Amino acid sequence: MKKIVLAFAFIGLLQSCKSNAQETEKVDYPVQKTEAEWKAELTAEQFYILREAGTERPFSSELNNIKEPGTFKCAGCGTPLFKTEHKFNSGTGWPSFDRPIEGNVAYGTDNKLGYTRNEEHCATCGGHLGHVFDDGPRATTGKRHCINGDALIFVPEKSE
Repeated sequence: MKKIVLAFAFIGLLQSCKSNAQETEKVDYPVQKTEAEWKAELTAEQFYILREAGTERPFSSELNNIKEPGTFKCAGCGTPLFKTEHKFNSGTGWPSFDRPIEGNVAYGTDNKLGYTRNEEHCATCGGHLGHVFDDGPRATTGKRHCINGDALIFVPEKSE
């Protein structure tokens, strides 16, 4: 009998540990498209990152070495997300910025690796961008917005 009571107590404890933070809320973003529409407009790599929350291999993005003035825009909808002036070499292998363009990035939580990370999305189309960490440059914001290059398109300042 003690074993049965302990088993029910353990099950009750597990149930009480469930958190709403682990449940994904559906957010309606201003730009809405079907999966077929996204697949027709994006490259396979962009679709994997933006629509399936994938991660590209570190040091694989051509955007890592860009230093010229300009804007990094969402590859899905063209929303301006980051400026070159806020880009820095984090040594992680992904384009990194100390801040986004205000109001153009949305945040959520990601528990896929067994711990909680702060996930970043385009605030216009909901495309997955990457994650933000608290190990960025202390002289500025202290944040490291670690972004998949395939989620971005770079537009040089002289082209804007």
